[in-house]
Amino acid sequence: MTVELDLVWAVMKWPFVACLVLPPLLVYLGLHVVEREVIFVDLALAQVATLGTSMALLMGYDFHDRIVFWISLGVTFLGAALFSWTRGRKKGPVPQEAIIGITFVVAAAGVILLLSRVAGGREELEHLLTGDILNVTGAEVGQRALLFALLAAFYAAFHERFALISSDPEAAFAQGMRVRLWDFLFYAAFALVVVSFVRVAGVLLTFAYLIVPAVCAVTLAKNWLTRLAVGWAAGAGASMVGLTASYVLDLPTGAAIVCASGLTLVVVGLSSALRDV
Repeated sequence: MTVELDLVWAVMKWPFVACLVLPPLLVYLGLHVVEREVIFVDLALAQVATLGTSMALLMGYDFHDRIVFWISLGVTFLGAALFSWTRGRKKGPVPQEAIIGITFVVAAAGVILLLSRVAGGREELEHLLTGDILNVTGAEVGQRALLFALLAAFYAAFHERFALISSDPEAAFAQGMRVRLWDFLFYAAFALVVVSFVRVAGVLLTFAYLIVPAVCAVTLAKNWLTRLAVGWAAGAGASMVGLTASYVLDLPTGAAIVCASGLTLVVVGLSSALRDV
């Protein structure tokens, strides 16, 4: 029994640590996304990051080459610039959500086209979508934990600005704040988070961590700190359920955690509805 537990821990240790240590920053960003009502901006950025990775693969680089990360990040920065530039002071005839949706669709189609020219393109596409968090290493977790800590410090330092822009952009403009510049900084750091996490977790799990815990938190809590705590707890709980189901039932890990996240949201929604009855 002890040998079996040791084996389970050896296999699941770093995925377990990754699912506890890395998602809190994603929850924070997800709260901003929900506040801005641009729900698919993270999915669009993740897909743009995947497009950059596909471009690098077509150039002949291996997925694990360092330059693939930088190419993906550079392309994602372009997406961040687009989203910050298209956010005007007042709502125009074309809502920003339409721009985000178009970006996602075009990037997704671009990924399919590029990988159709890459040997093993179908397998690469599946890998980019679902990731390989079960095989994440301690070095990968450590590198991302350090990066995420630095980015968390950046967001904390300017939280009041970002919160105002997310909740009341017209007030931010009225105060003379350079909203588009701060929006670009917000999305540029966002892009760095997304590109880093997509490489180990895939597009689907990245989107799930960004949105589902944030929606649970907004449903159950009012202020930012409480929402962060609730969101982290929801993400951690879904991760544990998904990781356990993945190991016991021999299921794809990323997809199992995404489905567990969906079930968590259903439970939160039902409990909220019953509470209001």
